[in-house]
Amino acid sequence: MVFWKSKQPTVVTGRISPNGSSDNEKGLTPGQQHPYDNYGGDAEIARVSDPAESGQSLHRDLTARQVSMIAIGGAIGTGLIIGTGTALATAGPASILISYCLVGVLVYVVMAALGEMATWMPVAGGFANYAARYVDPALGFSLGYTYWFKYIITTPNQLTAAAIVISYWVPAETVNPGVFIAIFLVVIIVINFLGVKYFGEMEFWLSSVKVLTLCGVIILTLILACGGGPAQTSAPGFKSWSNPGAFASYKGIPGTLGKFLAVWASMVTAVFAFLGTELVGVTVGEAQNPRRNIPRAIKLTFWRILVFYIFSVLLIGMVVPYNAPQLLSATKQASNANASPFVAAIIIAGIPTLPAILNACILIFVFSAANSDLYIASRTLHGLAIKGHAPAIFAKTNSRGVPVYALGLSSLICCIAFLSVSSGSRTVFLYFVNLVSIFGLLTWISILVSHIYFIRARRAQGVPDSDLRYVSPFGLWGSAFALIFCIIIAFTKNFGVFLGNTFDYQNFITGYLGIPLYLIMIFGWKFAKKTKGVKPHEADLWSGKDVIDRDERAWIRKEAEDKAAGRGPGKLYQYTLGWLF
Repeated sequence: MVFWKSKQPTVVTGRISPNGSSDNEKGLTPGQQHPYDNYGGDAEIARVSDPAESGQSLHRDLTARQVSMIAIGGAIGTGLIIGTGTALATAGPASILISYCLVGVLVYVVMAALGEMATWMPVAGGFANYAARYVDPALGFSLGYTYWFKYIITTPNQLTAAAIVISYWVPAETVNPGVFIAIFLVVIIVINFLGVKYFGEMEFWLSSVKVLTLCGVIILTLILACGGGPAQTSAPGFKSWSNPGAFASYKGIPGTLGKFLAVWASMVTAVFAFLGTELVGVTVGEAQNPRRNIPRAIKLTFWRILVFYIFSVLLIGMVVPYNAPQLLSATKQASNANASPFVAAIIIAGIPTLPAILNACILIFVFSAANSDLYIASRTLHGLAIKGHAPAIFAKTNSRGVPVYALGLSSLICCIAFLSVSSGSRTVFLYFVNLVSIFGLLTWISILVSHIYFIRARRAQGVPDSDLRYVSPFGLWGSAFALIFCIIIAFTKNFGVFLGNTFDYQNFITGYLGIPLYLIMIFGWKFAKKTKGVKPHEADLWSGKDVIDRDERAWIRKEAEDKAAGRGPGKLYQYTLGWLF
């Protein structure tokens, strides 16, 4: 069990059962003070480990503003800024708008489902805990490793993207991309090693830059859509939807079938662009007052999807025709961030200097994404070790609450980014996209399954909606329909490998490798540990909830004291980013 220090001594009551009885696992009677409750200090509420968990605890140092901005910034990365260009060139503006809308709805359902579970039991280890508690320990094991695989691949993917972006100024023929990959890798390792307090502050400002940049780009694209560019003689409007057209035929396949396949093919790009939105579910173990701050972050997901994704994709489809030479040459060569459709729009509009400035901003996007991805990878491995699903050494943390061994292994695996030095950064980037997107889809599938089982469990155990801090507006059936949609996308995402005269085995392997791994881990763990599915009336909804409830009360007291003392975010933040987000 985990304990937290606060200004007032806390009370240990152990596990609370549905009828309110207590069965203290540490041998303390209800109302007895734990010897570690007066660990000392009242400047902040920090985690204190029980002796049985000494050296394995994280610190709740992520503030409300940091959690909110990490949630926003985590969803804004290379998939939206760079990957959308390839989708536009191959599928057309209407295709990507439809696919982003569909996947956007899907993501919001996933986030709402995650929010309902995370506010009931905000524990370290992320959503793998929910799968193990409510569905089957084997699913928790598989989900934990699937998510870790996703992020130890996503981080090298971002480092590879950084090499692509920097080649805008420094061609690969001049300086080996491996040099820049090494520099970025060292920097993000150092930031993560300093602790979540410093990581959170760094990510807050990096995400702020990302959000402000994207807002500026959207406003600029709107101006260009209205004909405000130097080289524009009239407003483009929806002219490109007529000529060359709203839909591009997929691989030259004529008629309605070619257009439908173009829409479905762009689903993969949309999924990759939205990946990372769910990472707020991993921050619950280090977020201050997570029951208040996590719902805030999730409720804003709808507006982020609408503004940052749907609106930006609509605008870019208006100002950049899918057959524009500036877009086609960039996506075919893909040697730098010219592959971004936003850069192509600026070039078409005849605005000088701005492409280089936007390229620098994109570099910040990539750096921030790599930084947060390594953080998630280390915390996911730490959570696996805490549950005994990974060697115990990866559960150990230093005095700053950093799982140093988990961070070390995750960082070491990130060295696969150096594959781009010899294989060509674009090729490796696309393979990484394939791998990451299937691991991401499997994660969403697991979250939705866990939510369905969670609802069944709380209904069976008589927990009404009114007892929850946040309830998904879509309910059980919303998660069920989203689950079916996710499964269909997962099995059909690389259908293109079966078309044409040659079988693209490389894309087939990278596109579907995650599915057999996911299933092997589930059934392998069930066979090895003889686990059984969790029945709704037996699901563990209560273990540790009393500690979290007490922790929440302590945070409420502290926030009230801070407010009375005039402490909190500065006015600059409150009236700018704080007002917006």
